[in-house]
Amino acid sequence: MRVNGTERLQAYARFIKIEHSLFSLPVLFAGTVLAAEAWPGWRVSGLVLLAGLGARTLALAVNRLLDRDLDRKNPRTAGRELATGVLSVGDAVLVSTAGLAVYVWAAFRLSDFCLMWCWVPVLFFVIYPTLKRFTALSHFGLGLTWGLAALGGWFAVRPGFDGMWPAVILALFSFFWLSGFDIIYATLDEEFDRREGIYSLPAKLGRYRALQLSALLHWAAFFCLVALYASALRGVLAAFLMITAGLLLFLEHLLVDNVDLAFFKINVLAGFIVLAMVISGVRSEF
Repeated sequence: MRVNGTERLQAYARFIKIEHSLFSLPVLFAGTVLAAEAWPGWRVSGLVLLAGLGARTLALAVNRLLDRDLDRKNPRTAGRELATGVLSVGDAVLVSTAGLAVYVWAAFRLSDFCLMWCWVPVLFFVIYPTLKRFTALSHFGLGLTWGLAALGGWFAVRPGFDGMWPAVILALFSFFWLSGFDIIYATLDEEFDRREGIYSLPAKLGRYRALQLSALLHWAAFFCLVALYASALRGVLAAFLMITAGLLLFLEHLLVDNVDLAFFKINVLAGFIVLAMVISGVRSEF
């Protein structure tokens, strides 16, 4: 498919979906705040932002590359750039290479420790998209990948494993949170997954039971926030924001039939509420 320069730029923008970074950046920066016991300086914040954007771009491009044949078959995703041919495999490789370069450069500038361990998320970016070919527990692969953001934020400020329990609790929150709402998102493809032999919990268990499990995971996510508050945060405002985050997770399940609202809007808001909770909690304590 031939496209002009403007259309190609627009296709790149749609492909990269920079707005999806709004899911991961709050947790990433919450990790830095926990480590610094305050908002990190401009240098660290800028490098963490670049690392987060680079990693997110790499992860999405790899996902699209690996799923391009499935995307062509699925009516919901058939309009994606690789599926339609607006962008080529070479374009996707270029985008993923650029994301990888930005991510690795930012890790290098942060510390030798970050550079030494930066390969771990990259490995997860490659493994996660393949899991749905083998196991209905693939949603938990995304949760594990997302949990690395909290740890990465911590390591950006404290390049080592000492005293990192607050970051581990935040990572567990991310794991349960993301795993739960990935199950909700997968309900959109329940019939397609079942027909094509793709493994997902909605396809395996049915929509109702899968959503029950998603709700349990979000309860676990909320209890992780309670544990984080009890162990590392202080203050009435932080407690209020913790409860607000829990209510948003509950609201997500009330509005589960509107996946666009539940998956995108409410989850983005929940992420920023958690970041605000951490910021207010460390300020109250320190």
